[in-house]
Amino acid sequence: MPTNMKPTAISGAGLFTPPDSVSNDELVQAFNAWVDDFNAENAAAISAGELDSKAHSSVEFIEKASGIKSRFVMNKSGIIDPHRMVPRLAPRTNDQPSVMCEMGVAAAHQAMAQAGVTADDIDAVIVAASNMERAYPAIAIEVQAHLGIKGFAFDMNVACSSATFGIQQAHSMVVSGSARRVLMVNPEICTGHLNFKDRDSHFIFGDVATAVIVETLDDCRSSHAFEILDTKLQTIFSNNIRNNFGFLNRATEEGIGQVDKLFVQEGRKVFREVCPAVAEQITGQLAELNIAPDALKRIWLHQANRNMNDLIARKVLGREPSDQESPTILDEYANTSSAGSIIAFKKHNEDFAPGDLGVLSSFGAGYSIGSIVLKRI
Repeated sequence: MPTNMKPTAISGAGLFTPPDSVSNDELVQAFNAWVDDFNAENAAAISAGELDSKAHSSVEFIEKASGIKSRFVMNKSGIIDPHRMVPRLAPRTNDQPSVMCEMGVAAAHQAMAQAGVTADDIDAVIVAASNMERAYPAIAIEVQAHLGIKGFAFDMNVACSSATFGIQQAHSMVVSGSARRVLMVNPEICTGHLNFKDRDSHFIFGDVATAVIVETLDDCRSSHAFEILDTKLQTIFSNNIRNNFGFLNRATEEGIGQVDKLFVQEGRKVFREVCPAVAEQITGQLAELNIAPDALKRIWLHQANRNMNDLIARKVLGREPSDQESPTILDEYANTSSAGSIIAFKKHNEDFAPGDLGVLSSFGAGYSIGSIVLKRI
């Protein structure tokens, strides 16, 4: 870091967890009931070879493929209804807080409390998430208003890497002097863009919101602060994770309701291409900082797939990682897109002593990869 740059820190983190949880067993029961109905209703076409029959899912398949055991959701009844298979979220008036705003504000209050700051201390708000529930006004401006924060706010979307990209943006804003403190929020309603009728992905996502405060070390008053030693971002274009939903759908009626308007991915290709790229980025970043991998106390990775995280941590550390070195929260939360690595950080940093090092990293559609090297103050 150049000598004229003020060091920055994450001084607080917050986590909002929805009250409803769906187990793998509940999800599989709903999915298999829908499969049975589909196969029965289309028996003639299936028999004639005009349509492929659907196959059952299983708890064993889900846990082996992903490591996921359950997920928190904003609405459970709609998801496990085999005649619906979509969360049921009632429309809100323009005078009511949006769902994402409500989630984000709850996480933000926690982050602000841990950082020991009030709305008057914050100059900017970033809402960084994989899908926004509307185009405008920005969810970030709505969060800003509900918290009573002055200054400016904006939304950003880098899919599952939105949080680390958001932290980097907040860090740069603080370093440049355009803001003293930045609130970065990740409200993720991932169940809204998940195809619960797709056997290969119906179990992947959950809902949650996270938030962090980024500020200069000089202004930091928190007893839970981590200095940001370095940030590194990378994007590589790929169609292997994609969602084609957008406002232009209305201009091409034949595309409305098609499966590509929800989350789709080529999972094996993603695994094969993303894992080495993430490991190489983190390894190279540590080398540039003259930090040996064994000096890391923890790696807080994006929580998409247990097998991916084990492989990445193994490549970075050069050995098998322990559960403490690479903690997993996706067994309870599932994939929460950008929020996953922040949940892991929030839940697994209390044992850090001053000087202990860790890496916060997320990766996903784009492809996009973000990694933040942190030191406990």
